[in-house]
Amino acid sequence: MTRIATLYEPIREELAAVEETLAAVGKADPPWLAEMLSAVLFAGGKRMRPAVALLAGRFGDYRRELSVPLAAALELLHTASLVHDDIIDSAGTRRGRPTASSLFDNHAAVVLGDYIFAQAAVLVAQTGNAEVIRLFAQTMIIMAEAELAEDRVAFDYQQTTADYLRRIKGKTAALFAVAAQGGALVANASREQTEALRSYGENLGMAFQIVDDILDFSGDEQEMGKPVGSDLMQGTLTLPSLILIERHPDDNPVRALFEERNRPDLLAQAIAMVRESEIIEESYRMARDFGDRACAAVAPLSEGTARTALEGLTDYVLERRT
Repeated sequence: MTRIATLYEPIREELAAVEETLAAVGKADPPWLAEMLSAVLFAGGKRMRPAVALLAGRFGDYRRELSVPLAAALELLHTASLVHDDIIDSAGTRRGRPTASSLFDNHAAVVLGDYIFAQAAVLVAQTGNAEVIRLFAQTMIIMAEAELAEDRVAFDYQQTTADYLRRIKGKTAALFAVAAQGGALVANASREQTEALRSYGENLGMAFQIVDDILDFSGDEQEMGKPVGSDLMQGTLTLPSLILIERHPDDNPVRALFEERNRPDLLAQAIAMVRESEIIEESYRMARDFGDRACAAVAPLSEGTARTALEGLTDYVLERRT
């Protein structure tokens, strides 16, 4: 298993600076706001999006004073989106810890997410790079559109794999893409390098989300920190469930689950059917395909610790269990 700490070694000091920046955001006044921020900013995330941005910056004229605020802004954007996701999904836990919406009322959690979005905007503005600021704002729009699209088709049985891929491209891959592209832009990397890194980030994000959706069926609840099958219970079709529907169009429990809701027996049946078939491996094949595309995108870039780390992150994403 690839150890993420080893991959982060080339940017260890910068990631520490990102943590300091996040801690500064968390030292809000009044104290009750600081307490709310602490509940979500330091909930055990792996900081992959900041890491991608920092590593991408190594392919240009690396400037820590620009890369660190960008990296912290990306983590804040990611965190804010999770706060809002948990409200929409009525999720009680994330990474084994209570969500903001379960600790506080939904109204407070919504405003908390908005506050974190605003802090992300303040940090990205510190780059002074108009193109990066534009891309950051555009990515927020793309992510919001994808979330709205997912909400509109909740419990809709008539979805396709193409619909799913389009949705995760907006919801997850867009943020990885802007992390890599933004990191390159603030370092004044060449156009070819910037495009290669953007492609890397997008494909890494696609692989990341597919693996996340596989783990929703195959993972261990204690390791993941959330219930197995939570996506289906929320009416969200992901790659494994779409393949299940394709394999058993007239005889699978997903349709009944979506029609009747709140049927743990049907959820358990769907999970068992996925686990006891080749669906998990078929889904991993698609994730590996995106991982291969990510590595191919950065293959022309100069060799060194940054490229090695980016390639290693792809392996980590495909191997992860949480």
